[in-house]
Amino acid sequence: QFLFVVTFSTFLLCCVDYDVLFATRPLNHSHVPERAKVTLPDAVLPAPQCARRLRGSGWLLFLLVLAGTVWLCRLVTALRRLVGYWEIRSFYIRALGIPAEELCNHSWQSVQARLLALQRRQPLCVPRRELTELDIHHRILRFRNYTVAMVNKSLLPVRFRLPLLGPVVFLTRGLQFNLELLLFRGPAALFQNTWSLRPQVKRAGARRALARGLARAAVLLGVANLALCPCVLGWRLLLAFFSYAEGLKRAPGSLGARRWSLYARHYLRHFNELGHELQARLGRGHAPATRYMDSFSSPLLAVLARHVGFFAGSVLAVLIVLTVYDEDVLTVQHILTAITLLGLVVTVARSFIPDEHAVWCPEQLLQRVLAHVHYLPEHWQGRAGRAETRAEMAQLFQYKAVFILEELLSPLVTPLILIFAFPPRALDIVDFFRNFTVEVAGVGDICSFAQLDVRHHGNPQWLSEGHTEAPPERQAEHGKTELSLMRFALSNPRWRPPPPARRFLGHLQAQVTRDAATAPAPRHLLAEGPLPASLLSEDS
Repeated sequence: QFLFVVTFSTFLLCCVDYDVLFATRPLNHSHVPERAKVTLPDAVLPAPQCARRLRGSGWLLFLLVLAGTVWLCRLVTALRRLVGYWEIRSFYIRALGIPAEELCNHSWQSVQARLLALQRRQPLCVPRRELTELDIHHRILRFRNYTVAMVNKSLLPVRFRLPLLGPVVFLTRGLQFNLELLLFRGPAALFQNTWSLRPQVKRAGARRALARGLARAAVLLGVANLALCPCVLGWRLLLAFFSYAEGLKRAPGSLGARRWSLYARHYLRHFNELGHELQARLGRGHAPATRYMDSFSSPLLAVLARHVGFFAGSVLAVLIVLTVYDEDVLTVQHILTAITLLGLVVTVARSFIPDEHAVWCPEQLLQRVLAHVHYLPEHWQGRAGRAETRAEMAQLFQYKAVFILEELLSPLVTPLILIFAFPPRALDIVDFFRNFTVEVAGVGDICSFAQLDVRHHGNPQWLSEGHTEAPPERQAEHGKTELSLMRFALSNPRWRPPPPARRFLGHLQAQVTRDAATAPAPRHLLAEGPLPASLLSEDS
């Protein structure tokens, strides 16, 4: 894809005669009549002329050399990954006894059970006789658990308050790549390899020197991003055009669809939750989240959208009728452009017109979202119908157009965050890695939050009363430790949790049993009334 975009863009710049293509200059006055039909080959320059135009542009040659270097780096990375994938395939076939053609018939729990059985028969991890399900997740999600914990403790510079815009969340794939390079994978990273921190990170006396080094590395990385900004921005624009232009023409309303933001995928992720498990959970929450966001409407905007849609639709209908009556109308200059733009205006206008049969029940809709995503700020309770709540929800569940815009702005904003926003937090981040890292034999250094220890990281407000000894600064926010423990225990029923976690789960089960015993009978829940009727109609 990278090679095609670069080659095709170069062809469009150097090998197309746009005067012939746009008919601003006759093709050949002496041999061809002036109104002769122009074909695509007529607009393509001969190869020698194309090569001369390419050699005559120094900046284009420089960009092509740079693109070739990037492509070679990506090729080497892809080949390394291919070798790793081949080793994984061989491990599945020979060690786990799962042929490639049967892989689709096995769940992750089945693969994990075979891996644990193999460790007991033929130790893969020498320091440990037995591995647990939690150990496997720690090794797979080592860096991801640290990132989720730092988002939970609001350590990463991704939330800002801007004038006129107010609270803003900015986390893109480019910024995430740079943060991972700084903390986990780069030459100045806090991790010295894929399983252990640098020894000086664990020493309190070296914290300030490490913080200065981390801040300096962030500034240098930001300057490098700033130097490469024009090239990266140009690549982003080309990729966005080739990726979304055709889809936008076919379905203009696709930009109005919503998706979970990258920040939401960290904010809503449990500790030790694998990627496919998170994707399935957020996928189940997509429909109720869409219904909740669509339940808000602006009366003034709806009136304006109705009138704009009526005017644009009327003109579009006339143009379509004229086109059906005589196809020569299409030869009029810019008539296709006008039809396309009018169709886009009509589609966008319709998206702002609410359904006249919709029922306003934001609290119930938000509860349905919570049933799947599990994490919502406490101050949203009882305020689901407020515009402030919807604005905060939009940071988690954003328009696709906003996602594309953020990715396009990322080459400009990411260097500023690295240079100005990251260095003041460097000391807090170094302290976080020192205070919330534990070394587990056979596993390496892991984030202590990922151990799901309610005794050291539990929150008394989340059924951990009497089970936790954690001071406020060591407690996970929003009950993430407790909810992660519940989800992991349900997803891995054979896992034997440690005694504090077992006591918490027993306390939780007893609480659920008491609540079920005191709940109304099902016939009362389905009785006639405003709330049941509203819920049933929403289900339908």
